[in-house]
Amino acid sequence: MVGPLRTASPIGLHRVLSPPGVLPQAAHRLDASPGLTPGETRIRVERLNLDAASYRQLRDKHHGDGAAVRGEVLDIIRTRGKMHNPVTGSGGMLVGLVEEGPAFPVGTRVTTLVSLTLTPLVLTSTTWDGLSEQVPCDGHAILFERSPAAELPADLPVPLALAVMDVCGAPALTQRVVRRYQDPAVAVLGAAGKSGTLSLAAARRAGARTIGVVLDSREAETIKDLADEVLIADARDAIGLSDLKADVTVVCVDVPGCEHAAILATRDGGTVIFFSMATSFSAAALGAEGLGADVTMLIGNGYAPGHAALALALLREEPAVRAAFEERLR
Repeated sequence: MVGPLRTASPIGLHRVLSPPGVLPQAAHRLDASPGLTPGETRIRVERLNLDAASYRQLRDKHHGDGAAVRGEVLDIIRTRGKMHNPVTGSGGMLVGLVEEGPAFPVGTRVTTLVSLTLTPLVLTSTTWDGLSEQVPCDGHAILFERSPAAELPADLPVPLALAVMDVCGAPALTQRVVRRYQDPAVAVLGAAGKSGTLSLAAARRAGARTIGVVLDSREAETIKDLADEVLIADARDAIGLSDLKADVTVVCVDVPGCEHAAILATRDGGTVIFFSMATSFSAAALGAEGLGADVTMLIGNGYAPGHAALALALLREEPAVRAAFEERLR
């Protein structure tokens, strides 16, 4: 019998072990046992993709010691029944083969489009060295009836497709917001990362003048063909970015402390999209209030209709996007 709740829930309430009454994402511990209730699908896990903020926090905490990072990730999954970093509150996503359930035919290779923070997960083995965001492994995961997932494209290597799917919500929301403005300027903080490069490409396709903010000359080289202007700066430098006055600012940085810089980089009446899981939303809200900034602030939703197709199209059709992803995976 799965979980303390006997009735199957399409959003996974029956998998919550503690505390009672919360949704799976907010739970401290999930039941990740392999038996299925109606509507659930079991995946034979092949690879995890840890989200950038979570992996960076773990890497920094352990001073780049891959074995220690590996040990903590495995301990989180073992004790929580899911990959839910207690510091960043984030997880990632996975790819695997459908073993049983109604969502896809058995044997279909799929990637989840929902966070590992709410996905019941068990790992039985891994060869991961803890030195990258992607975790080759064996185990199983459970998709709820309402858990979005997509079949992996056959024309792309699995690690590449997984990396794109991990951040496919970013270009979709960026494109939607940019289209609300007439001839907008769009600044992307952390522009050389996965979500950053896709957001730059999506903004440009939506008719924007793009400004990519990166940390160093190596990152500047990565995005030179995606941004109309490249600015080398610390995304936490609020004063240094205050002259940008972008119509839309997209935050894709995997370190905390960028909230005030993003607000000051945005003109009054503009929009800030926070796609970083390192964001402090209280710092953003209180910072905007204290600065007297009339900006709309959006939390990046990892889901939007058609988001996976859009991200994959950008990868296939924009050589600079594909090159940036392949470089990251080396």
